[in-house]
Amino acid sequence: MRALVYEAFGVRPTIETVPDPVPTPDGVVVEVGASGVCRSDWHGWMGHDPDIRLPHVPGHELAGTIVAIGTQVTSFRVGDRVTVPFVAGCGRCEPCRAGQQQVCHAQFQPGFTHWGSFAQFVALGYADQNLVRLPDAMDFATAASLGCRFATSFRAVSQQGRLRGGEWMAVHGCGGVGLSAVMIAQALGGRVIAVDIDDDRLALAGRLGAEVTVNGRTTPDVPAAIMEATDGGAHLSLDALGHPQTLRNSVLGLRTRGRHVQVGLLLADHAQPPVPMDRVIARELELLGSHGMAAHAYPELLGMIGRGVLNPAALVGQRIGLEGAADALTGMDAFTGTGVTVIDSF
Repeated sequence: MRALVYEAFGVRPTIETVPDPVPTPDGVVVEVGASGVCRSDWHGWMGHDPDIRLPHVPGHELAGTIVAIGTQVTSFRVGDRVTVPFVAGCGRCEPCRAGQQQVCHAQFQPGFTHWGSFAQFVALGYADQNLVRLPDAMDFATAASLGCRFATSFRAVSQQGRLRGGEWMAVHGCGGVGLSAVMIAQALGGRVIAVDIDDDRLALAGRLGAEVTVNGRTTPDVPAAIMEATDGGAHLSLDALGHPQTLRNSVLGLRTRGRHVQVGLLLADHAQPPVPMDRVIARELELLGSHGMAAHAYPELLGMIGRGVLNPAALVGQRIGLEGAADALTGMDAFTGTGVTVIDSF
């Protein structure tokens, strides 16, 4: 098969012919129909993820068709159209038994713990516990955009963040995760204030439902601007970027007893950032993490998409071939723009 491979961290990947994968007894092989290009892929390519072993094929936001199954797989068949959460649970550990596969102790992550979806085929383990059948009407590019960004945002806003109608939610960072969160919060009846340093992204956030936008590059005090716009602070705030400054701004922009959800990854030198704990204690703030969404939670999300309440297809921007994936990965800012970049030609 053709695959995008890197032999060293930070060195431009190349397209290579590598052996086709074979399914594990509990796994499947999927012919990739589309794969998202995510900032997490960039972090992996930069060497920020300790799970990656070289040489490596990245890619974790995927959708496609099952072409081979392992002997232990009972719930899926060759020909099924599927997607998968970017964190797949083993189904046996304590978190999995509690329905929290997104924090599985032995998690399978295509593109990180194993070769990923920047290839014609990808092998996926723990298939019965983690694959999600796609509605017939959903195209692969839209489905691929769910796997990390949209599903992660959905759980962060609705389950971890517990957003209620009429509450203010601040979104710090209007990339794929942040823009998804804006759309989801608006659909759930929330009032959204979007923060970014790019006016085009802020404009798109406005079109997706943000009532207020704040340019963090030109606003001297972002938390103060949020406090003023929301008459006392956000009830819920997401750091959708993953940076010490956006984390700090998110916490400081909360009203009393507000909820901060950390969605964006803080890696490498940013892995242990300072947090304004004096504010957390004095105002009884909640600090929560959000790490993907388990497969059993997808029906609610897919139902809202099917009813037209949510439209993740609106976030799909550039569609590139495998040849363009190296450019997209190594020049992340230039290629992601204000939409979700997907590989849909292999």
